[in-house]
Amino acid sequence: MASAEEAPSVADSIVTEFSTYEAYLDSQITPTDLYYLEDEELARQLVELGYRGSGEVIKREEFETRKIAAAASKLSRRDQTKDLTHTGKDLKGCVFLEALAQREEANRCGKMTTILFIRDRNSKGQEISGYIDYAHRLKTEDFEPFFLGRKKLLPRRTDLSFYNWDTNICTSNSTPNYEIIADSTIGLIFKNKRDRKVINVDPKASPGDNTTRTQVVTSKYIHVILYDHITRRKA
Repeated sequence: MASAEEAPSVADSIVTEFSTYEAYLDSQITPTDLYYLEDEELARQLVELGYRGSGEVIKREEFETRKIAAAASKLSRRDQTKDLTHTGKDLKGCVFLEALAQREEANRCGKMTTILFIRDRNSKGQEISGYIDYAHRLKTEDFEPFFLGRKKLLPRRTDLSFYNWDTNICTSNSTPNYEIIADSTIGLIFKNKRDRKVINVDPKASPGDNTTRTQVVTSKYIHVILYDHITRRKA
């Protein structure tokens, strides 16, 4: 019984120590593993499957769930003070951070749900792109490192959509705000769960009712587009 009671605290400490699941897997890889395998990604897979590393490896789903819960808990404490994350931050003249700051309050209170399209390179130099539910990320992640310029906001596998152009890894997930619809003729579209309006991300088409498309030109990213959807309750 003791081990069962200790397991959550061990997992929580791991989530606190490592910013990503990949970083956690890397901590279990030894120089000897890399010498013989000659492939970092393969070494990670072996650790995740339990063939390498020390002790029992927590699963990716558990890591992500605990990460989100920890961030949500921290943010709920901050929300009690009614402070916005960007308040008092030096945004260093970054037009993208300024755009996020301008939309933070509306996304937190539910007046607006912004979808961010970001295309850039990850820490490995691989080109990635994806659509991010900004309002959802604000509720599940601490944005202070982003507004302080210490961390770069990039799409992840858990976002609305994610694509790695080098590895061809592609994922999509619905969020509390949006449902994903893959249309064979239109392509990828998002349906707002609150007012049922559809956001069309095709640059050649109208973005939809109560939605505006804004391109942010910045040297810090390859491509950034914001889709601002004003949510309106049905009468």
